[in-house]
Amino acid sequence: MRWQKVGTLVATILIVVIAAAILFPVYADHAVLGLDLQGGVMVRLEAPEGTTQEEMEAAKSVIENRINALGVAEPEVRLEGSNRISVELPGVEDAEEAVRVIGTTAKLQFVRYDNGEVIVEGGQLKKASAYMNQEAMSANEMYGISLEFNSEGTRAFAEATSDLINTYGTSDSTRENRIIAIILDGQIISAPAVESAIPNGHAQISGSFDTYESAQSLAMMLQGGALPIDLTIVEKQTTGPQLGADSIDKSIKAAVIGIVALAIFMIVIYRVPGVIATFALLLYALLVIGANVAIKATITLPVIAAFLLSVGMAVDANVIIFERIKEELRACKTLRVAIEAGFKKAFATIFDSNITTLLAAVILIAFGTGAVRGFAITLTIGILASMVTAITFTRFMLTTLVSSNLVCNPKLYGLKGGICDED
Repeated sequence: MRWQKVGTLVATILIVVIAAAILFPVYADHAVLGLDLQGGVMVRLEAPEGTTQEEMEAAKSVIENRINALGVAEPEVRLEGSNRISVELPGVEDAEEAVRVIGTTAKLQFVRYDNGEVIVEGGQLKKASAYMNQEAMSANEMYGISLEFNSEGTRAFAEATSDLINTYGTSDSTRENRIIAIILDGQIISAPAVESAIPNGHAQISGSFDTYESAQSLAMMLQGGALPIDLTIVEKQTTGPQLGADSIDKSIKAAVIGIVALAIFMIVIYRVPGVIATFALLLYALLVIGANVAIKATITLPVIAAFLLSVGMAVDANVIIFERIKEELRACKTLRVAIEAGFKKAFATIFDSNITTLLAAVILIAFGTGAVRGFAITLTIGILASMVTAITFTRFMLTTLVSSNLVCNPKLYGLKGGICDED
């Protein structure tokens, strides 16, 4: 029976150590790093006062579509307050291009030159894609954008082009009257003349692009849709990859120093229970980091801070338990009875202290945004994990150790002086 307990104890320790050796590298490969750790660009956009919530949601959706077209991995677009949108693009190298695509209003209009009538607007655009014509006679004609309108836009465009041909014919002398200006944000980007009626809803923009990339950039903005409101860039921050790597190195160093210091403190003060608490911290780290990776949480500096804070809370729970065990030992209880009573008496204190912090974290999750919400989520996971490891894992390890009769001296459980308090 004794050696069975010893085997259980050793097997549990080996499982935790092996799991840490295997899973920590896996976590590192699958972790989603935030802007401050990976580098990239953050843009904060502001809408005019009086903008409705529906308009803000629509603008957020359009920006998300544009970012998806850019191919940015793990972007974060969120509403801030009543009239701001924050956009974080980790790993983006061309910050200026990203800002231009995100913030451009991209209000597209097709306007008749002869009478100023707006034929089609951006909302009637179904598809926009860049193309390259190798047989073009000039560089300006080589690159362009193919447009496809929806049914409403197709009908309007067919009516307008047919009317222009019927009214002015196709001679060179009337070419200027047959122009349909393509206007983006109030600027004419192309002014082609209609040579024939276009009944199928397919048109092209050409003659104003020097490179394929410039045509593709405009196509992405048009495909993403026109912003329903005017947005002004009020803040732009760029973080270089080197700065992000430096932040990771410093965070890892701080975490290692902090955890090692805690382990030394626990072992010196509480001896054998301190050693068990160290393994409990290892299991705790596996649970918290694994949970963040599993829910694809963005790892940022505030998230790391929340993790380190919750490590301290996990140690605090063990301290409360071990102090209760010492009190029971001073009252002349046996090790087995002292451990059972210590956990029982410590539970209420641990629960009360953690539930208040948990309530605060839940409120931050509900009402916070961005870094605040990420901090609160990690803190919540940490609180729950600390209760699990302190109340279940530490208890299992201590009771198994006592049952094995390997360590029976109360002084090795942190007790100083006499075993019993004498009246």
